[in-house]
Amino acid sequence: MNEWNIQSRAHACEACTLPFADKQPYRTILFEEKTELRRSDICEPCAEKAGDPRSRAGFISHWHGIYEAPPAHPVEAIQKETAETVLRKLIEQNEPRYVAAAYILAVMLERKRILKVKEQLKRDGQRVFIYEHAKTGDIFSIADPNLHLDQLEQVQHDVAQLLEHGLNPPPVVSEATVPVEESPAAAGVETEIVQN
Repeated sequence: MNEWNIQSRAHACEACTLPFADKQPYRTILFEEKTELRRSDICEPCAEKAGDPRSRAGFISHWHGIYEAPPAHPVEAIQKETAETVLRKLIEQNEPRYVAAAYILAVMLERKRILKVKEQLKRDGQRVFIYEHAKTGDIFSIADPNLHLDQLEQVQHDVAQLLEHGLNPPPVVSEATVPVEESPAAAGVETEIVQN
C-alpha cells in the first residue's frame, strides 16, 4: 500500500481566499476523502468562525502553523541530489519497490528537523505517518513498511545508491561482458541466433 502524496501549504485561506501574509498564523485541517487525504489551510479568523473541525466528516487531524512567504529569488535548476529531492522523486514515481527507501529518507529528514511528524494513523492495518515540511509546509504521508532486521542492510544499500546516483543510476558494466574482439564470432566460432 503506497500512501505517498505531497500537498503543499496554500498561499491563501481556503475559506475567505485572502492571501496569507508572511509570519501569519494559520490552521491546517486534514480530512480523509474517499481513498486520499486532503489538506485545508485556513486563516485564524475563518477557523474561529468555523468552530471545532473535529465534528466535520472525514476529520483526521489539525494543527497550527506560521506561514512563511516563498523566497523572491528562483531556486537554481541544477542541484545536488539530497535526501529531500530523492524523497520527492520517489513520491512522484510511487513505485512499491521504493516504499522502504522512502520511509528511511523521511526518518532521516525528521531527524534533521526538515520534516515534522504531525500525525500517526492506522489505515488498512498499516501505520501511516503524516509529515509536514518545516519550511514549505508541504505534507507527505508515508506508510511504515514494517522493516525487519534482515531487510535493513539491503534498504541501507538502496538508500545510499539513491543518494549517490538518484533514480537514474549510471549503467552497470558487467564483468561478464565479452569485448567485441574476443566474442565467439570474432574467434571463428559459429553462433546461432534463436528467434521466438
